This record gives sequence, C-alpha cells and structure tokens, in this order.
Amino acid sequence: MAKAIMIQGTASNAGKSVLCAGLCRIFAQDGYKVAPFKSQNMALNSAITAEGLEMGRAQVVQAQAAGVAPTADMNPVLLKPTSNVGSQVIVRGVPRATMGAAEYYRYKHELIPDIMASYNRLSEQYDIIVIEGAGSPAEINLKADDFVNMGMARLADAPVLLAGDIDRGGVFASLYGTVKLLEPEEQDRIRGLIINKFRGDEAILRPGLRQLEELTGKPVLGVVPMLDVDIDDEDSLSQRLERGGKVGLIDIAVVRLPRLSNFTDFNPLERLEQVNLRYVRDPRELGSPDLVILPGTKNTMDDLRWLRESGMEAKILQHAERGGAVVGICGGYQMLGREVSDPDHVEGGGTLRGMGLLPQRTVFLGEKTRTQVTGAFTAGMGIFRSMEGVSFTGYEIHMGETTLESGAAPILSLEDQTGARKGDGLGTGNVWGCYIHGIFDKGECAAALVNCLMAARGLTADAAAVDWERYQQQQYDKLAAGLRAALDMKEIYRILNREE
Repeated sequence: MAKAIMIQGTASNAGKSVLCAGLCRIFAQDGYKVAPFKSQNMALNSAITAEGLEMGRAQVVQAQAAGVAPTADMNPVLLKPTSNVGSQVIVRGVPRATMGAAEYYRYKHELIPDIMASYNRLSEQYDIIVIEGAGSPAEINLKADDFVNMGMARLADAPVLLAGDIDRGGVFASLYGTVKLLEPEEQDRIRGLIINKFRGDEAILRPGLRQLEELTGKPVLGVVPMLDVDIDDEDSLSQRLERGGKVGLIDIAVVRLPRLSNFTDFNPLERLEQVNLRYVRDPRELGSPDLVILPGTKNTMDDLRWLRESGMEAKILQHAERGGAVVGICGGYQMLGREVSDPDHVEGGGTLRGMGLLPQRTVFLGEKTRTQVTGAFTAGMGIFRSMEGVSFTGYEIHMGETTLESGAAPILSLEDQTGARKGDGLGTGNVWGCYIHGIFDKGECAAALVNCLMAARGLTADAAAVDWERYQQQQYDKLAAGLRAALDMKEIYRILNREE
C-alpha cells in the first residue's frame, strides 16, 4: 500500500496545486512511483484521459510532473459550475447529474465509496500518493461529511502540511487561525507549515516564524519564494487572466467569458515570443487585435447572452466585418454559428440566435462527447489558408452536436482514441472554429496560426514551433529544484515515513 502525504491550504489559491506538482516531481526524481490525488475538484479546466474519462486539469498537470499517465481515479469527483449555484457532478470521469449547491451538500456523502475505491486502486499501484485539499480545512460550515480536507486526511490516514500564501497578506493569522479552528485530532494531523509565495529577505521573517511555531506547536518546514515557473493554472483565480500581456508583434485577445473553461488551451500561444496574448472582459478593452478568440465555456447559452448584453458581440462582429480574424473553440465555436438550441434543457432550455459568422447550428444533447483526438487541417481559409495540412492533437469535451449547413464542409479531419474518423470544425473567410481543446499544444499548430497572422500584417512569418511537452517538463524540473531549495525535504520524508 502507498504512503500518503497531503497538502492543505489556508484558502483557495494558496498554491496547493503547484506545491503538490512539485512534490510529485521530487518524489519521482528520487525513484518513487507517485500518483496525485484530489477527491473533489471544483474547476472549469478539465481534460480527457486515454480512456475517454474527464478529470480536473490540475491533477493532469501533477501526473505529468510525476511522469505517469493521468487517470480519473486521481480526481474521482469533479464539479463543473454551470451557474452561480449549480454544478455538473462528474464521478470517476463520467457525468452523473447537475445539482444545486444545497442538493449536492445533501448528496455528497453518497460519493465516499466512489472516492475510496479510486484511492484504494491508486494505493495498490503506487509507492506515494500526494493528496491535495480544497479551499481551507477551517471552513467549519462545510465540515459535515467532509471528504476533501481533514475528512480525506482521516480516510487516507495521511499527515498534513498546511500552506499559507504570504503574498496576499495576513499569512501568520491565517495559518494560526486555521490550526486553532480545527478539532484536536485534526490539529494533530498537521505535521508542518509552509509559507508560500514569498518576496523579499527571509531573515526578516524569522522572528515571526519562531513565534508562529511556538503558538501553533507546528514546525515551519520552509519558506517558498515566488518561483518563476510556468505551470498550468487550475482555475479562474489564475493571475494569468489578470496580468497584462508582454509586448509582441501579434496581438491576440481572448474573450474572458463569465464561465470560461479550459483557458489553458492558449498557454502555448502565449509562449511564442511574437505574441501578446491578453484576456478581455470589457468591450472597451478589445481594441483592434490581430485575432479574437472565443474560448470554451461551461454554459454556452448564458455566455452568449452575456456576450450580447455586454456589447462584446457587437465589437467582435465589427471586427469580423473589417476582415479581422476570429477563432472559436468548443463553446466559442458554437456561438459563432446561426443558432444554438437546448430542447432537453441541458443548459436551461430555449433557443438563441448565434453570432452568424459560420453556417452551422448547434443542438445540446444529454450525452457528453469525451474523447482524445489526433488530426489535421484539411482546408485553409482566408488568411489561414496555409493552415491546410497542419497536424495537431487534442481532446473533445462538449454536450452539443453541431450540424453544418448545405454546401459547408469541415476543415479538420479527426481520428479518436477508438480509431474512428470524422470531420470537425468550419471556416469561412478569416473566421474558423472547432471543438478541439488543446489544439495549439502541438508546436507546429501554434506556430502555423501565428505565422498566418504575421503574414497578414506583412511581417516575416518566422514563429518557430515550441516543443510544448518538453517545455512543460523543464518547468516541472525547475519547480522541483525551487522546492528542494526552500523546503526541509529530509523532514518531509520523515513525516511521510511516519518516523518519530
């Protein structure tokens, strides 16, 4: 059976996911077979496994850092918010129901057998399991039937390291308060504290660290600096969505939809030196980009309404009328068509006029498409004519079925994980869209897109393909080196091995 160690945080965005990814990498470098685990993830960034099962992207990243294939057992419960009070509940990779918050709170104890079945399978296959908590264990209103924080630590009999984010301020109070709000047995499970995201001279912190240790009775196992690593973010708390882009020859604006999902699709574009990639929410921020991207969303119809009511749709249509380039991915692709309809109330029901930029119509169905794909562009269009023949890999996660109007032909040829072949996507003029998440992960596809945009500007098309997988592996190594330097790994191994 595997040994386990758990990272919990004083709040969301304390850096738990990245710390877990770094520990996965360190343990793997040290010769152990390691699996990440998060019993319940609430996020709109998800991915599809080789078996066609859906899981949170944070655990995919952690599995990559550990050098193992991601499986749905690593994230047995995934909640994908569809509104402010409701989420689609995905259990061991398969959608089970859409529930309101109160309904899910009453139901969640029924998921413990599924969670433990997944955890026990991993425990039989791996040497070490790195468990990630969610939010804070001190959310005392949610402790009943908890299986995410201390409840999961108890179920797995795992020691806990508690991390606090010093960059947001109040880290001493948040660590002390979190510990003291827990029951004595829960406090005993915390074996060490971690100060995360520090900027400055650690010597200034030392008096506070000593006092924190005295007050809590817990050792501080390290002060982790604000590391300069590029690791895929878990959710919309990502600073990537807020920060301004670098100066680049090509300006790409991604529309920040209210229920934006899988924004990590565009991280490979951001890595190209020619690209300034920015996320825009206000129509006044759009400006005159070289490309507007409509990304995926967990609720196409609600986000299409927002696009229309906010004035963003009008700005994008004006951009397209001037010959500007527009690309839609998944939900964004659905919005670009003539119409979206929901006869089975998958997203609330009704029919909406689409943006009318592509001759297709989408109907939402109860069955979700979940598959990994490989493929290539079979046609180019407008300024993207040289995309023809460019290959890619990716995955589909969507509830809708899109039908092309008579005379329209798909622009992509796909082969899914069963070997089945089909067409996907549609393009006309300088506008195209498709269902494929991760389509730019393959360096050749990202570079081809940017070179088309550069050529349209009369610039030398010299964007070079970036080996995204190699780049990610370099970042995991960089993260591991940073954590080894900051953390007392000897003590962490002692905690892991239950040495007194």
